[in-house]
Amino acid sequence: MNKAELVASMAEESNLTKKDAEAALNAFMKVVQDTLATGEKVQLVGFGTFEVRDRKAREGRNPRNPKEVIQIPASKAPVFKAGKSLKEAVNK
Repeated sequence: MNKAELVASMAEESNLTKKDAEAALNAFMKVVQDTLATGEKVQLVGFGTFEVRDRKAREGRNPRNPKEVIQIPASKAPVFKAGKSLKEAVNK
């Protein structure tokens, strides 16, 4: 499902126009992004949790030249952990 399909599905499910559903989806994505950027997490009980995890610096290999060792710097990565209700719904 891509964004356009998600917007159409949200509009149908909530009796909103596609324009309103897209605005709601864009607002949700912006709020989650801004919250994660400040280092906080977003918890939606029953659905899941969005949070940021730190990745340590590490060594890697250049795929084009496996003998070449490169340094991969430390970074932060957004992650999503599914909630119990979501897991149960998927596993039905």
